[in-house]
Amino acid sequence: MKFAGTVDIAAPRDTVWAFVIDPNRVGQCGPGVESIEVIDDTHFKATAKVGIGFISARFIVNMEMAELTPPDRAVIRAHGQAPGSAVDATAQMSLSDGPSGGTTMDWSADVAISGSLASLGARLIEGTANKMIGQTFSCMKSKLEA
Repeated sequence: MKFAGTVDIAAPRDTVWAFVIDPNRVGQCGPGVESIEVIDDTHFKATAKVGIGFISARFIVNMEMAELTPPDRAVIRAHGQAPGSAVDATAQMSLSDGPSGGTTMDWSADVAISGSLASLGARLIEGTANKMIGQTFSCMKSKLEA
């Protein structure tokens, strides 16, 4: 599944960059995130409980900041597992100067789900994922624009 979008944030690019590459800060905005463990500057592990339809699963997700070009672009790779399910994702974001001194974030993600969650069907998964993405960006904007 592919997801993409653009978000305008009323904060300077350096401020947005510092937020999005800090696992502890951005992790607070992930729906269902229970914990973040920073392993080193580019690797971290998250535990998140995700519910799709009638199935709920606790994922352990290993993430790597695979490419960082401050303060313009980042690529993150993730692999997560839960009992009976797995998820692999590659996400990228590009930051540019936006209107009135703010920042424009263009982002995309390619996500593959396997196992029992995948059996729910793409429409249900996409609907839940879009809701979670919206919650994440709303949280980020509220923290960065405060």
